[in-house]
Amino acid sequence: MQRDVMNYDVLIVGAGPAGLAAAIRLKQLANAAGQELSVCVLEKAAEVGAHILSGAVIDPIALNELIPDWREKGAPVHTSVNEDEFLLLGQTKSWSIPHWLMPPLMSNQGNYIVSLGDVSRWLGEQADAVGVEIYAGFAAQAMLYDEQQQVVGVITGDMGRDSHGAETAQFTQGIEIRAQYTLVAEGTRGSLTRELESKYGLRQQSSPQKYGLGFKEVWRVPAAQHRAGLVQHSIGWPLSADTGGGSFIYHYGEQLVSIGFVVHLDYANPHLSPFDEFQRFKTHPAIKALLKDGERLSYGARAISEGGVQAWPELIFPGGALIGCSAGMVNVPRIKGSHNAMKSGMLAAEAVFNALTQAGKQDSRLLETYPQALKDSWVWRDLDAVRNVKPLLSRFGSWGGTLLGGIEMWLHALNIRLPWTLRHQKADHECTRPAAEMPVIHYAKPDGVYSFDRLNSISLSNLAHDANQPCHLTLLDKNVPISVNLANYDAPEQRYCPAGVYEIVRTKDANYLHINAQNCIHCKTCDIKDPTQNIVWVPPEGGSGPTYMGM
Repeated sequence: MQRDVMNYDVLIVGAGPAGLAAAIRLKQLANAAGQELSVCVLEKAAEVGAHILSGAVIDPIALNELIPDWREKGAPVHTSVNEDEFLLLGQTKSWSIPHWLMPPLMSNQGNYIVSLGDVSRWLGEQADAVGVEIYAGFAAQAMLYDEQQQVVGVITGDMGRDSHGAETAQFTQGIEIRAQYTLVAEGTRGSLTRELESKYGLRQQSSPQKYGLGFKEVWRVPAAQHRAGLVQHSIGWPLSADTGGGSFIYHYGEQLVSIGFVVHLDYANPHLSPFDEFQRFKTHPAIKALLKDGERLSYGARAISEGGVQAWPELIFPGGALIGCSAGMVNVPRIKGSHNAMKSGMLAAEAVFNALTQAGKQDSRLLETYPQALKDSWVWRDLDAVRNVKPLLSRFGSWGGTLLGGIEMWLHALNIRLPWTLRHQKADHECTRPAAEMPVIHYAKPDGVYSFDRLNSISLSNLAHDANQPCHLTLLDKNVPISVNLANYDAPEQRYCPAGVYEIVRTKDANYLHINAQNCIHCKTCDIKDPTQNIVWVPPEGGSGPTYMGM
């Protein structure tokens, strides 16, 4: 069957902060120049913002540049940070680090506590107002290439296939969306990014990308326990010293608290369950005092790119570029990256606009000005200052890495840049050790007040998957989950998945892996942490997955 075709000047895959900032900037430039420019944004979620999950404390620097009058236009950015706290946690006690000891870049003064999903929805409205066409519920399944193997757009996924891949009565074939340039803004560990990295060798010169798994819950707490504008971070318990990670607690809105936990995915022990570590964290006396008599409103999780500038792939390919967390824009110690993601989208938009409007365009269709513009911008300065923090954490553990990283950040504050950049030594999946070599971790049963199980938690994620659709969690070899993962690593996919997707079923005759794909919240941890890289995440039908509200 011949596919339907839609044509645009520019296609952007992903309606997060990076993709929407790029779309808005493109239309701003075109409108200012009095030129027609068609811009399309594809979003796999059912609506803009539905798959967005972040802490989130945002630095408004990019928003100030993109939409200077964002306050007058009603941006959902209201709670300014007025207090920072950094805690060291023991099993029952906590110690506050004086703020004057913290490197200046760790200060959140001038930043805002927000729901990044709500900010993305608002950015979608601003994009629509300047003429961007946004199509939610359409998943980009594969890149589209011409005869010269240059990118010319994407193919969207089919709708209405059953679990065996056969067409149902509701079948609708995916379409070709063609564009002169395609910007990929699909977020961390995207399937199109993986395809492009493989096809064009974009990772040949970079360190392996590093990741964390971030959890977030939103609670409404009693007024006496709420301190609007307070930002708290912690390291220590319940994680061991050789497992990186920590917590965040942000007070905002009407007695709302965002409480979350990040576990770096280069941990070695396959018995570790990041989800259960988060639940255990909430049983600490200091955290229980905050949440006492509170109500848990929502839950979600997603992977975070943590590799920094040394893990950036080549950012351009013939016909397009990677922007936002498709490349990796998170500042790990600051625990924020949306400002960098937005700026990368804006700079890519400027490169695209120049390529479309200037004479003498190169035959290669490479946006060569974009990577250099990024390196000349404050994005590079933001990330270069902390480039060694994650490698130090990986080498020296939470305590030693934090101390050494803090010293380097203080030197940077004094305008002293160390002359070396540490590379990441291993991909996260290569760090997992055999189960027999590592101690078993026993987790207490959830109490249903502060700690909960996975199924109870994902009930707050507003999940929607048609059960009769092809499984989007694919196995390269169906034998590996039992012959390798279970035999050598005690099937760690049962524990690193934050949504109870993977289940080892034991029978008299054999053991097998059962995949509860309908539970998937699209965090992509399985694609990252599977020891043999046998699990490959691909987009399900457009519109599937969580519909996060206020996250």
